[in-house]
Amino acid sequence: MRIDRRLFLLILGIVLLCCVCPVALADPLQDALTRAAGDDYSSILRSFLLLTALSFLPMALISVTSFTRIAVVLSLVRRSLGLQQTPPNAVLIALALFLTLFTMMPVFSVAKTTALDPYLAHKLPAAAAVKEGFKPFKTFMIRQTREADLLAVVKMAGKSPPRTMDDVTALELVPAFMLSELRTAFQIGFVIFLPFLLIDLVVAAILMALGMIMVPPATISLPLKILLFLLINGWTLIAQALLAGYHVH
Repeated sequence: MRIDRRLFLLILGIVLLCCVCPVALADPLQDALTRAAGDDYSSILRSFLLLTALSFLPMALISVTSFTRIAVVLSLVRRSLGLQQTPPNAVLIALALFLTLFTMMPVFSVAKTTALDPYLAHKLPAAAAVKEGFKPFKTFMIRQTREADLLAVVKMAGKSPPRTMDDVTALELVPAFMLSELRTAFQIGFVIFLPFLLIDLVVAAILMALGMIMVPPATISLPLKILLFLLINGWTLIAQALLAGYHVH
C-alpha cells in the first residue's frame, strides 16, 4: 500500500508540475517568441525597403543627373555616322556613365557632406538625410531646366506657377528637367548631323553625275564620314563639349 501511495503521489506531482510549468513559462516564452518574430519581421522589412530603393537607382540616375543628355547625344553621334551597332550599346552606356560621374561629382560631394556623412554618424534620421541629400540635386536640376519647360509641367499638373524655386516640388522639377535635357540633346545632335548629311548629299550628287545609280551612296560616304570624324578627334571633342555644357573643367 505504501508503494502504491508513493507511486500515486509521484504521478500526481508530475501531473501538477506539467500543468503549472507551462502556465508559469507561457508569458516569458510568448514574449521571447514575439520579440524574435518582431526582430525577424523588422529585418525582413528593412531588407525589402533596401532592395526597393536599389531598384529605383537606375531610374534616379536617368532622372536627376546628366545621364539623359549624354546618352542621347552619344547615340545620335553613332546614328549620324551611319553606324547601327558600332560602338555597341554597352560601350556607349559605360562612356555615358563615366561622363555623368565627372559632371555630377560636385553634386555628389555636397550630398555626401550634408546628408550621407551625418546619417552614418547617427546625427540625422533617414527622412531628414533624404531631404538634405536631394537639395544639391534640386539646385543642379534648376540650373539646367528651362523656365518654359517648368511652367509647362506645372500647368500639366494643374497648379499655379511657383513664386520661387523653393515652391517647386520634385514631382514637377524632375520631368521638366528631363524635357530640357532631351531638347538640349537633340539640339546638339542636329548640329552634329549637319556635316555628315552634307557628305551624304555630295556623295549622292557625284554618283548621280557619274551615272553610278546602282552604287549605294552609304558605301562611299561611310568611310569618308569615319575619316572626317577621326581627323577632328570627334569622340574627344564631343565629350569635352558635353562636360563644358555643365561647366565642368
